[in-house]
Amino acid sequence: MAEKDEELPTTEEALKQWRAAERAVAVARRGRLAAEAAAAAAAEAVEAAIATAEAAKSALAAMALAETSAAKTAAAAKAAALSTQADSADQDAETAMAEVDEAEAHQRYRDATARARDEG
Repeated sequence: MAEKDEELPTTEEALKQWRAAERAVAVARRGRLAAEAAAAAAAEAVEAAIATAEAAKSALAAMALAETSAAKTAAAAKAAALSTQADSADQDAETAMAEVDEAEAHQRYRDATARARDEG
């Protein structure tokens, strides 16, 4: 029986073992909680990465639409500029013709007044 008593821990040793086991359980629980938090964070990171990829894809599509729209706007602006230049050239020609007509009419008036003076 003396041999058996030597194999059995004393109350103090049993208490130390129990306290050490409690600490080990507490550490394991904290580790499990940390692992669960890390897993949840990783899952959120995956969702965020997917959302970011979708946003980038949408931004790329929007950029392509904006580029197409800008090209159409540039083409329309060029056509409007060319049309305006043509209108301006036509207006210049009409103005020149009107000035010629006006000069001729003015000369006819001078001729008419000169004839009236000479006749009168």
